[in-house]
Amino acid sequence: MSEGATPPLADLLPAGRSVVLVGLMGAGKSSIGRRLAQRLGLDFVDADHEIERAAGCKIEEIFARFGEPAFRDGERRVIGRLLEDRAPIVLATGGGAFMDPETRARIREHGVSVWLRADLDVLLRRVSRRSNRPLLKQGDPREVLERLVALRHPVYAEADLAVESDDSPAESTVERVIAALAAHRRGAAA
Repeated sequence: MSEGATPPLADLLPAGRSVVLVGLMGAGKSSIGRRLAQRLGLDFVDADHEIERAAGCKIEEIFARFGEPAFRDGERRVIGRLLEDRAPIVLATGGGAFMDPETRARIREHGVSVWLRADLDVLLRRVSRRSNRPLLKQGDPREVLERLVALRHPVYAEADLAVESDDSPAESTVERVIAALAAHRRGAAA
């Protein structure tokens, strides 16, 4: 392979590591994750779906019945299990998962974290298409997202990689993620 060439997709990750997508709701973690997994030849797992399966109810119901702390506790356990007990995967996490120090440590140990960064207007357009976002029911969606951006962006910045998730076609974002993984791999090999 020539200097600077992109390695084969199978070689983009260190052995045994998963790709873990982090970012705010509406950043595209699930839609980008599915496409990325297909391109990398890995299984795709959405942590929120796994949490719902483990709890036997929807995330909205977990928030309503038990509160956010109980949800975050379950989220931490599920993500830990997904990263520790499986072959490498592409994992889409919930927006608040990376905020938990224990979850961040597990992601660092078992994966390459990719922050899908989207600006506020993009996030608002995307989340307005769905009504099942418990945190957005706590006030004006723009104000809630502004607070979450201020709180979470400094922590998301700890991710191994940051990739813009904008209004371009999803495949363009997937290409940016692949290029970032390739650059990260070359940097790790140097």
